[in-house]
Amino acid sequence: MAGFIAKNIPNTITCCNLVSGCAATVFALDYRAELALLFIIIGAVFDFFDGMSARLLHVSSPIGKELDSLADDITFGLAPAAMVYAFLDTMAYPAALSSFSRFIPYFAFVMAAFAALRLAKFNLDERQTTSFIGLPTPANALFWGSLVVGSGASFSSNPAIMPIILVMICISSYVMVAELPMFALKFKTWGWKGNEVKYIFLITCIPLLAIFRVSAFAVIIAWYVILSVITNKIRG
Repeated sequence: MAGFIAKNIPNTITCCNLVSGCAATVFALDYRAELALLFIIIGAVFDFFDGMSARLLHVSSPIGKELDSLADDITFGLAPAAMVYAFLDTMAYPAALSSFSRFIPYFAFVMAAFAALRLAKFNLDERQTTSFIGLPTPANALFWGSLVVGSGASFSSNPAIMPIILVMICISSYVMVAELPMFALKFKTWGWKGNEVKYIFLITCIPLLAIFRVSAFAVIIAWYVILSVITNKIRG
């Protein structure tokens, strides 16, 4: 009995992640962006602990891996896409695009499709044990969630912002599946040598949080991508 319970603890936590993503999606479509972001963050917490519990209990399984990807696509793919959909639905449109205002918001769900593709690639890619290839889906979700909550009110009344958002959707979708090596915040040692990029990133996050507040997470994710690109160029 104890073994059965232990075996199912990680999958139960993963299902909590999935339920959190479903709640986030409902709140997003109800135009309650703050609660949607909250439940995405709650889902991310469950996502962290399901893997940890599986390792601690030594109960990793193929079904757990697949279930985790399905849950992640809801929480970090569909939910942020729904937030962007609602955001686009309330934005001011340029005159040239106003006749398409009923249809353009659905473009946000392209991100959910690319998130699913990124998760499928991650499951098959054995290179991503100590680093990432492409932007992780939780980072993409946090980028959009914090951008909508932190800056949505100021952006929504400016018609010039809407085309920029569409371009950003394309860029973030591409970055999730791109062959772009990105560092992970995993430390084998705590020394400076070998961890320079990670420490620089963490140190620079502090003033960004103080300056941009909720929107800081969007800025931090953008900085993470830029720093990864710079690091790759230096290492050549």
